[in-house]
Amino acid sequence: MNAIPDGSHFRVAVVVASLGRPQLVAQMHHLMQEQTCRPDLLVFSVVSDADIPAGYQDQPDVQVLRGDKGLCAQRNRGLDHLGDRYDLIVFYDDDFVPSKDSIDRIKRFFAAHPDVVGATGNVIRDGIKGPGIPLDVARDLLAKHEKKDFSPNCIVTSLEGLYGCNMAYRASAIGECRFDERLRLYGWQEDIDFASSLSARGRIVKTFAFSGVHQGVKYGRTSGVRLGYSQVVNPIYLVRKGTMSIGFAARLIVRNVLANHARALRPEPWIDRAGRTKGNWIAARDILLGRVLPERIEAL
Repeated sequence: MNAIPDGSHFRVAVVVASLGRPQLVAQMHHLMQEQTCRPDLLVFSVVSDADIPAGYQDQPDVQVLRGDKGLCAQRNRGLDHLGDRYDLIVFYDDDFVPSKDSIDRIKRFFAAHPDVVGATGNVIRDGIKGPGIPLDVARDLLAKHEKKDFSPNCIVTSLEGLYGCNMAYRASAIGECRFDERLRLYGWQEDIDFASSLSARGRIVKTFAFSGVHQGVKYGRTSGVRLGYSQVVNPIYLVRKGTMSIGFAARLIVRNVLANHARALRPEPWIDRAGRTKGNWIAARDILLGRVLPERIEAL
């Protein structure tokens, strides 16, 4: 009988882009130390020392990179630093809380599925859709999930793109491919674009093999106007680029624009619906004028 591959030979690097949230950098470092199988390298890609805890120093298995602002630019800085020294590259949002066996299960999953080049794990609860999830609540949710042992090492479905808070890639498939830095600042839909650009090299999938909770921490995020602009312009830009289907883009735009307008008078306390609505209309005007420029959010 053939042994089940455990991926123990894989070298894993974790890349975390962060801006203005040093508490979450410290939190992620601690969470990676708790892993049953720690990553070979943890990279924090930030803009300045203000983004990391006071007195924080590089360690043998932790590297801090500083440079230009923007999710795509910061992730690219991590990829450039890693080169071809690692087999698997995991991208976590700084407010993602992975289960303690996530790195081990990522290795096992990619060993068992050699045709997969990118995978997003199971987000048990996503605080981005609400007021956010405190760390103690996230830990409790994970503890209850782990008791069920519901982590089959299988593919749930193929996807057009992955969810950026929790995604892993085979480094050999990434090669020289990079995140599109025209998607500035928060880089809305950069995860779909990046995954789609690699889809010709292998399968892009969702799996329950590894899990976590996305806290959805609200501070330090893009303004409502800028996000509202990106909600309309970015999907159209990606359709033109060829990394997002027209149907997917249309659903994305319609869903967000309708939600912003429907809730503008009675917005959720944690969402700037008025700002997003304004951004939607600025984007509509630019598109009518023939301007599909995702980078324009920096001028808003």
